Amino acid sequence: MDSLFERQKRLLQLVPTDIVRPIMNEIKWDKQLISIRGSRGVGKTTLMLQYIKFNYETPSNKALYVSLDNIYFSSHSLIDLATAFHNIGGERLMIDEVHKYPTWSKEIKEIYDTFPDLKVVISGSSMLQILNADADLSRRCRPYMMHGLSFAEYLQFYHQKKIATYDLKDLLENADDICAAVNAEIRPLMHFKQYLSAGYYPFFDGDAEDYSIRLENIINFIVEQELPQLRGIDPSYSRKIKALLSQCATSCPYHIDITKLGTMLELSRNTILAYLKYLSESQLINLIYSDLNTIKKLQKPDKIFVQNTNLLYVLTGAHTSEIGTVRETFAVGQLLRRHEVEYGKDQGDFKVDDKYVFEVGGRDKSFAQIADVPDSYILADNIEYPIGAKLPLWLIGLEK
Repeated sequence: MDSLFERQKRLLQLVPTDIVRPIMNEIKWDKQLISIRGSRGVGKTTLMLQYIKFNYETPSNKALYVSLDNIYFSSHSLIDLATAFHNIGGERLMIDEVHKYPTWSKEIKEIYDTFPDLKVVISGSSMLQILNADADLSRRCRPYMMHGLSFAEYLQFYHQKKIATYDLKDLLENADDICAAVNAEIRPLMHFKQYLSAGYYPFFDGDAEDYSIRLENIINFIVEQELPQLRGIDPSYSRKIKALLSQCATSCPYHIDITKLGTMLELSRNTILAYLKYLSESQLINLIYSDLNTIKKLQKPDKIFVQNTNLLYVLTGAHTSEIGTVRETFAVGQLLRRHEVEYGKDQGDFKVDDKYVFEVGGRDKSFAQIADVPDSYILADNIEYPIGAKLPLWLIGLEK
């Protein structure tokens, strides 16, 4: 165990503390068992290390961060580590990459039942199953999903501008005042385009080529390793899954024709639907349905979007992505963080929480489709201030 404390010491020396994600204050850290799920690269490890650095002296034997892909666990069990850690006065055990340890759920359950005074945080893939794992932890675990940077977080992370965030209702009702306050601090349109291409993940260092390579590596890791491990996909089908993802990206927002898609990829209808579900769970795509309250949702989605615009640019090439697709991809990805989003069909592009209707477009987008629709708005690109119910697209990136 000494080697784990030594590794933690080195990691704590390197972890940045100048910017802390808002989720730090949203998590109820006093709970006995917490799970933090999210796609690779969104900052889960940094979050856990920051919590230890902010709340425990260094060095301290009261908190310990471990990653279960560490070679230490090739000859030591997780329950043995927890026992030894508890015996020396350990209070908080942070367990990263939990899905890489075959019996993680059973041993976490045993740790939970055996040491009620030990606070445990587990983190892993967005596909991590708390409910249907070998040991059901759903009644014991407080789950959280961690996303990439919102536009507000991007402005703080990359431009050192801390912009206030708001509930969606406040953004819509007080758009004039909010936009005036933001523009007094920073010109958002100057940075929004960069955010769309390289601002979602917190590791862009100015090298666009290197950033693209890292995103490609994330895609490959999810498809080639996480899907086989966590969803039992035969690794030999990785190429077909990548082809499916590429087709969704280049045709995005993709109107689903399962039969055509199955013929193209030589896969059955049920297999296509299963793969789409897995890609959604892995945070590579978002699936949108025209009606969330009927059995239709069990059949097939109505539209597919790449999960965020940074991935979209990588999958399609920065110069081939349609600007309309980029706008809708951003809107869907942002709104799905907190809300239910339906495909709007005849009235607007999207319906949110069965109340708000949004049409997404450029600055000249008209109200023709939503003229008589209550609680309807246009989210328009390339504007800094609202024009009546036509709001800047970037505004929803300021949601809490």
